[in-house]
Amino acid sequence: MTDRLDGKVIVVAGAGGIGDALATRYVAEGAKVVLGDLNAEHAEALAAQLDPTGERVVGTALDGGDEDSVEALVTLAISRFGAVNGFHANFANFADGLSTAGVDLPLEDFDTVMHVNARGYFLCSRHAVPAMIAAGGGSMVYTSSAQAHTPSPVRVAYAMSKAAVHALMRTVASRYGIKGVRANAITPGLILHDNLPELPEVVAASAKAMAAIKHRFGQPEDIAAMGAFLMSDDSAFVTGQVLAVDGGITMRP
Repeated sequence: MTDRLDGKVIVVAGAGGIGDALATRYVAEGAKVVLGDLNAEHAEALAAQLDPTGERVVGTALDGGDEDSVEALVTLAISRFGAVNGFHANFANFADGLSTAGVDLPLEDFDTVMHVNARGYFLCSRHAVPAMIAAGGGSMVYTSSAQAHTPSPVRVAYAMSKAAVHALMRTVASRYGIKGVRANAITPGLILHDNLPELPEVVAASAKAMAAIKHRFGQPEDIAAMGAFLMSDDSAFVTGQVLAVDGGITMRP
């Protein structure tokens, strides 16, 4: 590992699976990290594991769909570490699951997904961007999905919410770049981790076969590696981009 994130304060909104790997990588590369999750006990336990002293990593509760909760997460980072230099929005709601419903998806499920995935990421931007501007600039990173731009007969609300995230990312990148804020989105492939719902065997086999790299599934660490690049000064001239980390399942210009 390098020390390329040394001196940076990064907020990770959403633990478990990919989120755990993000926090672990950011700390390993020198950052101070505030990790928020709906499961506060998990976030606190991981923080204690990564930094038993409590001087560099803090775990706390986060409800990504609640503005007060998101604001409190950013405020905690500033009060504890003095600034916010990076924010990685990484939580998601899967209320529509692998439902075969299309336009007949229950509105309750649709509203829940959009409330967390689209509105929640907007709330993160609403509070993180001004904090980064105050710190002299920073990097906003959003965990998205290939379903934002690939066809699928299922998970209509999830796909719509992720397409909304891309629009949000482009707005942040184009509007606040002049103030030193970069914004990018990562679209993972099928990433294996404990929080992943069990997939039908045919779906898993198809996803593995489509990967161009060693025909393997992705790991949370693959996403964390890209996240660390986007949080670092190595990506100082990268903004407004959707970066696929999916083993070549999607290949877009």
